[in-house]
Amino acid sequence: MIGKLKGIVDSYQDDYVLLDVHGVCYQVYCPSRVLQQLPRVGEATSVAIETVVREDMIRLYGFANDGEREWFRLLTTVQGVGAKVALAILGIMGAADVANAIALGDKTSIMRAPGVGKKVAERILSELKDKAPGFASVDAGSIEVAQAALAPLGAGAIGDAVSALTNLGYQNAQAAAAVAAAVKTAGEDAPAEKLIRLGLKELAQ
Repeated sequence: MIGKLKGIVDSYQDDYVLLDVHGVCYQVYCPSRVLQQLPRVGEATSVAIETVVREDMIRLYGFANDGEREWFRLLTTVQGVGAKVALAILGIMGAADVANAIALGDKTSIMRAPGVGKKVAERILSELKDKAPGFASVDAGSIEVAQAALAPLGAGAIGDAVSALTNLGYQNAQAAAAVAAAVKTAGEDAPAEKLIRLGLKELAQ
């Protein structure tokens, strides 16, 4: 089983890179974000590999680090989430961002990925919520506060507030922690607009 490849970038296509490893070119499918971060043709690089073997094919999937590969594995355990959907999610979010979104019930961020609708996003949150905190970069206290508020709010206001802050350019981890602090200040019934306003104040400190 291949766990990692180190080699020279031979060429790029829309969804994969050809990696020359001592004269053998491996076709490695990667999230779009990872492809954009890889070096130019002719330069050396390395990618963490997940090998998927089926009756009709063997396919290599490449990631920036082991954490992203682990999330690819976790995402593909969810019903209705195949490799294509998992790559789409990891194409717009890093490993920590995916963990934070799931831990905080932020389905809006997950739905930004191409091909991910409301039902799939909700299934991801439901099936992986117990696994996310161990991977999240938001501190445990912030996650607990946000999760406590999810039950009465249905995650709507919190998810919308986190998404709004990330759209303004903040990292998902920063936005999630700021909104969690806003929930503590504003209360469990606070609308998204108030959470956004308080979250911005928190980020400005």
